[in-house]
Amino acid sequence: MTDNAARPPHPVLSAYYQDPTSRQGFVQSIFDRTACHYDRINAIFSLGSGRWYRGWMLRRVGLKPGDKVLDVATGTGLVAREAARIAGARNVIGLDMSAGMLAQCRQNLPIALVQADAQRLPFADGSLDFLSMGYALRHVSDLRKTFIAYRRALKPGGTVLILEIARAKSPALQAFLKFYLGRVVPMLSGIAATKDSRKLMEYYWDTIAECVPPEEIMQNLRDAGLENIRRYTSFGVFYAYAANAPHQST
Repeated sequence: MTDNAARPPHPVLSAYYQDPTSRQGFVQSIFDRTACHYDRINAIFSLGSGRWYRGWMLRRVGLKPGDKVLDVATGTGLVAREAARIAGARNVIGLDMSAGMLAQCRQNLPIALVQADAQRLPFADGSLDFLSMGYALRHVSDLRKTFIAYRRALKPGGTVLILEIARAKSPALQAFLKFYLGRVVPMLSGIAATKDSRKLMEYYWDTIAECVPPEEIMQNLRDAGLENIRRYTSFGVFYAYAANAPHQST
């Protein structure tokens, strides 16, 4: 792979879109169509564990009161809500490329919102203390370009936290995940919401199953110039990646 080659989080998933240029349009469309059902789907998916885990990880990697926070791919604001509890709502900005998701977030949370792409953050260099992204890294088109954008927007020493789900190393756990996330959650999402919701969760599982391994994500963080890279694993499948912008510009 050359330095200029794209580094997608997973290969083209032809069941949903046909080539890399179609990825963003599909993702934006499916999230727009399912935004009003997303919190209900997430409750099915997370079994009620999401809120405490998001808040715990934000604190664990150093989010504190008064920090200027950008929550990328904020969706309905699930991570941003926990960030606001810690840093203060006036200090949190939510960013998403889906207008539907931002509309739902606006109803739920009194924070500033911006519609934009994760790779093209409309913020000045060195303007953020903390940047979070919850379960959306699999939807970007290029890992390294995304992380370079994060590094640029962070203040020297600023922190990035990425929450994700990965394939389980245990075959038994992976088989359970495939059954639960690949079949049960899409089925329940279709019953509780719409056919589009079921399609979203089917796509969600396929991105998990095909996603690059954690080591590759960490390497892309390094290649983007971020430092102090660490990984936290919970229950064998929930991964949190944290890193810091260099204290001196490179």
